[in-house]
Amino acid sequence: MTQSLKPQPERLYGRQRGHPLRARQQRLLEDVLPRFTFASAENPTAGFSTPVSRVFLEIGFGGGEHAAAQSEMNPDVGYIASEVFENGLCSLMSRLVPEGQDETAEPPPHFRIWPEDARQLLKDMPDNSLDRAYLMFPDPWPKSRHAKRRFIHPENLKEVHRVLKPGAIWRVASDHPVYQEWVTEVMGKQDLFDAPPPETERPEGWSPTRYEAKAFREGRQPFYWTFTRRP
Repeated sequence: MTQSLKPQPERLYGRQRGHPLRARQQRLLEDVLPRFTFASAENPTAGFSTPVSRVFLEIGFGGGEHAAAQSEMNPDVGYIASEVFENGLCSLMSRLVPEGQDETAEPPPHFRIWPEDARQLLKDMPDNSLDRAYLMFPDPWPKSRHAKRRFIHPENLKEVHRVLKPGAIWRVASDHPVYQEWVTEVMGKQDLFDAPPPETERPEGWSPTRYEAKAFREGRQPFYWTFTRRP
């Protein structure tokens, strides 16, 4: 499948929304998001309001429940949660900001949002700057002509490898058979990461997501990969 893979477009995603935004959601985008946005790509550990010893990046956080849970589990970590879809951004910010505090709420000290294509952030980060990465239940782009839009792509593997520290892990999960086959093929042809077979039960230390729950309801089997960055 990868033999005829086309180069990726300059941008995988632009800001998009699903259902129309409610009044509070619009306020969250206009008033809260600018304060919560990560703005220190060149020096990631400096992008938080309290000192952090490690930095994690989640690529495409969906509704934000996984990002919030992992951040709470790792209080010494600076957590960057990346998402372009406005409804997902609003879902996470409404989780973080109590009703009535939209104009005054400050972001959690060690948590920030990146509301653009994650590849732009990766390109601006220095080598060996991330301690962990996540790609949880990404859009599968199941049609073969759309394969170039999948984040698991040879070009992106090089960039993720560059910014991760040696020995750092990259967690990937998917419930879609096409994407599972795709990950197996792409990761089987590279030498940047140790890529053992996936687990079929969520490993200890992983947080559930709404997409995992939906997969179980609809009878699909999620795969959980742990890739380790080689030197």
